[in-house]
Amino acid sequence: MPTPLRIGLIGAGRMGRSHAIAIAANPGAELVAIADPVDTTLAAETGARLHDSHAALLEHGGVDAVIIANPNDQHVPTTLDVLSAGVPALLEKPVGIDIAEVRRLADAVDRSGVPVLVGHHRRHHPLIQQAHHAIGSGSLGRVVAITALWLTRKQDEYFDGWRRRPGAGVLLINLVHDLDVLRHLCGEITAIQAVTSNAVRGFEVEDTAGLLLEFESGAIGTLTGSDAVTAPWGWDQNAGDDPQFAEQPDQPSYFIAGTHGSLTVPKLQRWTYPGQADWRAPLTSDYLTRPRGGSLQNQLQHFIGVARHQEAPIVSVADAGRSLAAVEAAQSAARTRTRATPQSIAVSHAADTDRILA
Repeated sequence: MPTPLRIGLIGAGRMGRSHAIAIAANPGAELVAIADPVDTTLAAETGARLHDSHAALLEHGGVDAVIIANPNDQHVPTTLDVLSAGVPALLEKPVGIDIAEVRRLADAVDRSGVPVLVGHHRRHHPLIQQAHHAIGSGSLGRVVAITALWLTRKQDEYFDGWRRRPGAGVLLINLVHDLDVLRHLCGEITAIQAVTSNAVRGFEVEDTAGLLLEFESGAIGTLTGSDAVTAPWGWDQNAGDDPQFAEQPDQPSYFIAGTHGSLTVPKLQRWTYPGQADWRAPLTSDYLTRPRGGSLQNQLQHFIGVARHQEAPIVSVADAGRSLAAVEAAQSAARTRTRATPQSIAVSHAADTDRILA
């Protein structure tokens, strides 16, 4: 068995702790260092070496790779420092807070040759992979309409200083995941109309958003999200993917409707006509196989291969940039009350040559 990958964790907050749990459960990885200027408890709990900054962690050395899970506005500057040190990175989403800095990061990755995997972890979940296969196989026919929901109520103490200010908000923290999943399942998003509101919490950033999405294929979709409501519809509750959240496994969060059939996710309930294919006939339903496994565990296993230069990142900086571009378009559409087009991000990475947007 190869020597475990020595991982440094930058950021010991909620996502940092989730990564630490995944590392502890994987014999191919070892958490050897943590950098956090405030939280010292995770290092004490895990026995990892503690540093007060990512610069100190990198200067000390002794890591084969790092996971970057610090506040959103520090993602790109931190990753640039990590690339300068020649250390492979798993960068938590969002990849950045604006497309301009993501373009700089994509260029830096290209020049350095150091691999960076972006943590849109839902793509690694077996249920998303199964849905992707079902849609790609044509079993739903042509995808025409999509409805996505992410509705929950976060605890008041979640909203520390940075989560109240620009660079946070339900779009950038949460709905970017759903936009990434919809891109993965249904293709690129070409235009967005949106409204947002901060009426419940009154912070500088939105707590609620409603998006109307146009896809390259011609499909139309909606995405509604809020972190200030009491509701059972959202990936985190419905997939049971994170033990921090109460489960509501009997409810779906994505409804994907095609010309030959429809699918709910993560329940993987498929609806089709058995014979006569119109509304005069009753629909029948079955359930696709629900494979086991969790997204963070699968993502970590993939990252080990990426860090060892054995696998190309499933979610590159440029790819994640397209999901961020969708968030930016939604923010612009809400601000101007007009239809907005996601900005393109041109790259020269070999892994992205088949997905360059002109």
